[in-house]
Amino acid sequence: MDVKARMTELVETLNKARYAYYQTSEEIMSNYEYDALYDELERLEKESGIILPSSPTQEVGYEVVSALPKVRHALPMKSLNKTKDIEELAAFLGNRRGMLSWKLDGLTIVLTYEEGKLVQAATRGNGEIGEVITSNARVFGGVPKEIDYPGHLVVRGEALISYKDFEAINASLDENERYKNPRNLCSGSVRQLDSRIAAKRHVQVIAYTLVECDRNEADFEDSKENQLKWLAQLGFTPVEYRMVTGETVAEAEKAFADSVESMPFPVDGLVLTMDSIAESRAQGATAKFPRDSMAFKWQDETAETTLLSIEWSPSRTGLINPVAIFEPVELEGTTVQRASVHNVSIMRELKLGIGDRIKVYKANMIIPQISENLTQSGPAPVPTACPRCGGETAVIERDGVEVLNCLNPACPAKLIKALEHFVSRKAMNIEGLSEATLVRMSDQGWVDSFADLYRLKDHREEIIGMEGFGQASADKLIKAIDNSKNTELYRVLGGIGIPGIGDATARDLADAFHQDLDAVMAADEETLSAVEGIGDVLAGEIVRFFKQEDNKRMIEDLRQYLTIAAEEVTEGEEKRLAGETFVITGSLNHFENRDALKELLIRQGAKVASAVSSQTTYLINNDATSNSSKNKKAKALGIPILTEDELLQRLHD
Repeated sequence: MDVKARMTELVETLNKARYAYYQTSEEIMSNYEYDALYDELERLEKESGIILPSSPTQEVGYEVVSALPKVRHALPMKSLNKTKDIEELAAFLGNRRGMLSWKLDGLTIVLTYEEGKLVQAATRGNGEIGEVITSNARVFGGVPKEIDYPGHLVVRGEALISYKDFEAINASLDENERYKNPRNLCSGSVRQLDSRIAAKRHVQVIAYTLVECDRNEADFEDSKENQLKWLAQLGFTPVEYRMVTGETVAEAEKAFADSVESMPFPVDGLVLTMDSIAESRAQGATAKFPRDSMAFKWQDETAETTLLSIEWSPSRTGLINPVAIFEPVELEGTTVQRASVHNVSIMRELKLGIGDRIKVYKANMIIPQISENLTQSGPAPVPTACPRCGGETAVIERDGVEVLNCLNPACPAKLIKALEHFVSRKAMNIEGLSEATLVRMSDQGWVDSFADLYRLKDHREEIIGMEGFGQASADKLIKAIDNSKNTELYRVLGGIGIPGIGDATARDLADAFHQDLDAVMAADEETLSAVEGIGDVLAGEIVRFFKQEDNKRMIEDLRQYLTIAAEEVTEGEEKRLAGETFVITGSLNHFENRDALKELLIRQGAKVASAVSSQTTYLINNDATSNSSKNKKAKALGIPILTEDELLQRLHD
């Protein structure tokens, strides 16, 4: 391949990754891969003297395309030039005084105050135009609503979600709705249309730059450090920093590197900026970079080792994930011998085979990853039996990614999944029963069926003694379970796991049979097929489900605790989407989860299906360029793909 062809390929690949990162908050490649390709492109540009149109080495960010209100930043935000060489960083600063701080891996936001009050908050956007998120920012930690300063003030900060909160939020979501990392979750949270949802995400903002204010530079003694100290006095949370010179920057970098694993928030390097306000201004900027600052990214310490085995780790959702086990190596001061491979697609792409020589590294000095397979003898075989229960497995495609799934309905993993679905908000809506809690209760032998949940009050004293519980939380859980006893039929039908029955179909069934569970159970295929949205195949699934003796016993055991009432109907509510069928895929920006979006669609009279078909009216996906199976099928069938913003705009018109 000639140089120009290779450069064209690199530009296309990097721009696709940048679009995903900036516009959909997704990452289609690791930072390690992106940096390697970017460095290669930059080197080829210097060697050839050619810079192709749309080269990412010349661009700052992508155009903002969401439906949130837009605002132009008073001072454009440029990217930072970067280095992985500590000596280059020291030479950049020379004898000047500088400030070395964390390069936080979240979403940059700009806060504007007038007369002591927060009047506007906006995202970075493309560096020149951002999205207005003021209502959300008012509920973020680290953002004072009022400050003791009457003038004009503009502050830049990084919106972040901690690893702890990220794990807790992800644990509450279905497997296919979970976010890849804290930054993805933070981006979606910051851009929510409902600030109540944003508040639940525990977004924190750490301030790192005073952009504008009415005070004179002399008030800060020409020091950015003094500006940060003043922001702290006003109630902001300033970024952690160390004051350095060219001689001490290496020592400070080492101190940051030693503490990176204890950081509660994600970071992807350090930022060095000149402390002098006047000198920074005099430095000016290139078309892309400010000249007064530089980013430092740690050299990813890699080690070569031998792959010993692939361990298949069953999740409680039925997915079985591959984990690479290799000869122990030292990375970033710790011994590493295993790394998640995430899914079957990645394992096959790496061509992992037992005995292969592989290169491993720690992403952001924390998470072990495989960067390269040097011998590529695989891929290793995928197990045909679940290591948890011994049941049959199958490789299935989910949004364009191949994953291994256990087919045994009695697998312990499936029990937890069924219970988790039953207590979810769209089903019986029982708060306080997380996946982890259900596992512990199942391990104790307290919960092996849906009805067992309603017998948990018999274990009140034992629950009080569980880790994370006390008397108040145990009583709160028991009350939530009791409250769910008075319910609607669609919640029961949607919660007990009838194949193919989602929330919308459950509502249709409940309405068609006048909220009568016995009538639904007794219906034949012909009667069920007459219900709108239920075809012959689904009707057959429903009949088979209710004919199974185990299911009959499960329902009889359960219904002794339930009082099923008719669902309340809001009279006069306009159904703007009546007669339309939607399918949802991909991550969401404005809704807490897919259930919340489904609820809106159903309230507007729409049906929500799980798969794209000729009956689908619209596919909702924030990434219309995705190569997911649902996108491909929608395009093949000529079905329009809507983003959340386009859907909401349609409802508002």
